[in-house]
Amino acid sequence: MGKKRKKIGIMGGTFDPIHVGHLILGEQAYEQLGLDEVWFMPSGNPPHKKEREGRATDRERVEMVRCAIAGNPHFSLSLAEMETDGYTYTYHTLETLKREQPDTDYYFIIGADSLFNLHTWKNPERICQSCIMVVASRNHASAEILLEEMKKASQIYRGEFLLLETMNVDVSSQELRTWIQEGKSIRYYVPDPVINFIEKKGIYKRWQNTIS
Repeated sequence: MGKKRKKIGIMGGTFDPIHVGHLILGEQAYEQLGLDEVWFMPSGNPPHKKEREGRATDRERVEMVRCAIAGNPHFSLSLAEMETDGYTYTYHTLETLKREQPDTDYYFIIGADSLFNLHTWKNPERICQSCIMVVASRNHASAEILLEEMKKASQIYRGEFLLLETMNVDVSSQELRTWIQEGKSIRYYVPDPVINFIEKKGIYKRWQNTIS
């Protein structure tokens, strides 16, 4: 009998900051798909988010992820996109992982918004051929609409798409950054260790201070 293939989920993103929505999504993917691990992979220099003013540094984003996932044995921090010079591209990262670990199946977890914008990503067909695409359901998009879009994308990019039923936490990192700059509480939206790190480092208030 052949060796069992490993199943790894990948949560990519800037995580600026990481919040409970990311963690819930990772946990539900782990449970529903029977994954061995979920890797949280901060983007080093994503080409679609070039303007970094008012944001955390790469090192700070990494440390926030580390704080957020500490204590969960099936969550891991991946620095695969932090060790790349220049812009990071998902297709290149996934192809590299497949070469390095050919006995592993990768499940790339995205939100509904990313599904509808997949055509704007670089080489989406190579992304879909390197992993199984997992799409998280969202309140503002019905399952019927998502399934139709997944079917269309599967035909265009010749990939496998799975729908993940998950709780919708209607919060974004951009919104949280604004709240911090306005002095509003982000308690319960962000894990306490991450809040403590943000406050200690004064993240997201530095840019505000430079223009005041």
